[in-house]
Amino acid sequence: MSAQPQALSTAVDYIKAPLIYKGKVRELYDLGEHFLIVVTDRISAFDYVLDPAVPDKGNVLNRLSAYWFEQTESIQPNHVVHTDVEKLAGIVTEPELLKNRIMVTRKAERIDIECVVRGYITGGGWRQYQQTSAINGIELPAGLRKNERLASPIFTPAAKNDVGHDEDIPFAKMAEMVGAGLAEELRERSIKLYEFAHARCAEEGIILADCKFEFGLIDGKVILIDEIFTPDSSRFWAEANYAYDIEIDSMDKEPVRTYLLGSDWDRDSKPAPLPESVVAETTARYLDIYRRLTGAELI
Repeated sequence: MSAQPQALSTAVDYIKAPLIYKGKVRELYDLGEHFLIVVTDRISAFDYVLDPAVPDKGNVLNRLSAYWFEQTESIQPNHVVHTDVEKLAGIVTEPELLKNRIMVTRKAERIDIECVVRGYITGGGWRQYQQTSAINGIELPAGLRKNERLASPIFTPAAKNDVGHDEDIPFAKMAEMVGAGLAEELRERSIKLYEFAHARCAEEGIILADCKFEFGLIDGKVILIDEIFTPDSSRFWAEANYAYDIEIDSMDKEPVRTYLLGSDWDRDSKPAPLPESVVAETTARYLDIYRRLTGAELI
């Protein structure tokens, strides 16, 4: 790999449009008819945005989303208008810097539900199962083992919370919040997307353990928004590493989490800057998952 490229912590100095939302990673700008999403290299863990940013992370997230939006467009309409920075002359002042990082999208009314699909029992789902024998109120068979594949994927929604953690809720609560018909439609669409991507990932020796989606409404029709099947919204495992009853090394920002958990960080304040070696390893992880899923190098 060549010398580490410059990381992008924010795009506000390079965009001549109003910034209307700044998340942990993404920035949302108002173009009038459309939104402009810029994906930065910021990285978060344990509810903290960390320093320094991770070079090429934003490029991978944006290009992977663009790839999967295109792959799934025939089964689920999405919000993408284009990803060509050259079409934003006069709005983007440093097009080379923001190449691969931008997505112009249609404006949708966001549905305030994280649509989570789990194909394997792991992570927070495993912790719920240990305590209640259920996930989000869905009763599961006794005796399941950590990381075991479920008989069929389950839909475990969460109520979105822009400040703090999203709240896991049962499907009945979701139906109360958005209406029974829309809740059922979102469940069906989410599971269909998961099954499509799970099969495609398997072709590349990758297991898609679980994932989350966001949807919105345009003229009353459901469209997919935000991101899709990225290391920040999905849990990917290498098939070669798959096993029961262990913590499987996820193909994402796991080097950051591992470093922090093994450090003397007090967990009550923002961690000290990450070591260069951890940043470089994390960049390599993101580039590797992009290469494996798309069959292409990030250019």
